[in-house]
Amino acid sequence: MLEHLYGFITILNVLLAITVIFLERRNVGVTWAWLMILLFLPVVGFVLYMLFGQNLSRRKLYKLGAREQMVIRTVVNSQLEDLKDKTILFPDPASEEYRDMIILNLQAGKALYTQENQVEIFTNGMDKFEALFQDIKNARKHIHLIYYIVQMDGTGKRLVEALAEKAREGVEVRFLYDDIGSSHMTADFFKPLRVAGGQAVAFFPSRFPFLNIRVNYRNHRKLAIIDGTVGYIGGYNVGDEYLGLDPRFGLWRDTHLKIRGSAVLMMNSQFMLDWNLSSANKVVPDTRYLPAALPDSQVGIQIVSSGPNDSMEHIRNAYIKMINKAKTSIWIQTPYLIPDESLLNALQLAALSGVDVRIMIPRTPDHRMVYWATYSYLGNLLPYGVRCFLYGKGFLHAKTITVDSEVSSVGTANFDIRSFKLNFEVNAFIYDTEVGRRLNGIFMEDLQECIELTREMYDKRPIHHKMRESFVRLMSPIL
Repeated sequence: MLEHLYGFITILNVLLAITVIFLERRNVGVTWAWLMILLFLPVVGFVLYMLFGQNLSRRKLYKLGAREQMVIRTVVNSQLEDLKDKTILFPDPASEEYRDMIILNLQAGKALYTQENQVEIFTNGMDKFEALFQDIKNARKHIHLIYYIVQMDGTGKRLVEALAEKAREGVEVRFLYDDIGSSHMTADFFKPLRVAGGQAVAFFPSRFPFLNIRVNYRNHRKLAIIDGTVGYIGGYNVGDEYLGLDPRFGLWRDTHLKIRGSAVLMMNSQFMLDWNLSSANKVVPDTRYLPAALPDSQVGIQIVSSGPNDSMEHIRNAYIKMINKAKTSIWIQTPYLIPDESLLNALQLAALSGVDVRIMIPRTPDHRMVYWATYSYLGNLLPYGVRCFLYGKGFLHAKTITVDSEVSSVGTANFDIRSFKLNFEVNAFIYDTEVGRRLNGIFMEDLQECIELTREMYDKRPIHHKMRESFVRLMSPIL
């Protein structure tokens, strides 16, 4: 009996190996990682592959009608022609240098370029949530929210109560949360909102108790859209810890944007796609979700989304394009740094070319294995002249990059393979020197709370640290 079972498992492993190598056409590093797991863990490896190894890039998750597809193609092609013919003029002259990057995001990711926008930057959770609660209070038509993590604490309950109040007033309220990120949530947490007439649904919910076969694919986006006029995007989830109230982390240092303008329409479009994928109660785009008026501002923005359903890694590609165009500076803040080979090479070449490359990561980890992998990659950057800073005043969770103070990105994507390949993410790419300078000013303020990790300090790490980092790095493509 055992011999038959072993033979069956061996056949399954061979079939999975053939699938990974010849059919999935994955990244070479990911392919080898899965082959090693299947080879050395025959039974466990099969279970792990079923949970973490699915490839969604061949599936059409977002189903659009023929008319919707035609409208999107028409608008995208029209803007592509205007960009290539240079009939679109940029309010910030420095943005002309990034016309090809705008074309890249538009052509590959259908990220329409808009420039009737204004941007407010939050680096403190208290300020961000107070602004959000005020905008929710002022809502008149609709409120759309996506959050990866929603905690059932004071902040989470306050948000649900505020949304329930607006639903009772007749405002359309839709709340989308990630089933894995918010796995601790009880079934009745959103009951006050639902009773009031609002809706709350999970993204990729589990079909079986205590088992979600899509556990590896998470909606990591954080979006809040109010009346189609105001949009929030960035790193903050919902919970007391993001207000700095968790004694484990203390201050939660994140970056979040409040955007007014036509870019909010792009954020709302992404929400509707995610909502219609998750909910039986579809939302149909119409004029109700358009902004009533646009602000008198001229900040250029593209809202770029990516996910495991895409054949291309749109946010990663935009990062690489930014880095390759840098002439003077590349300043990055990220909680996790697990780059693939192309992003790693881009950073190395930039530093060797005399560009001031600085990377800021937290001094204290929240996920130890990911942090160890991050440390292993620093060894591939420090010898090239990249400067690394360890932030010590609480936990640094910001996901920002600025290049030459001219173009910047703030969003939900970390500088790691998970964000590029496995998570559903969304970033705002901002073509505006004034916003870039503000973000660089924040970076400089954060430097006051950092120690610089020099190459000498890095080389003096204990041997057991080096060993665990090297071991975890082997799993970095699927962390």
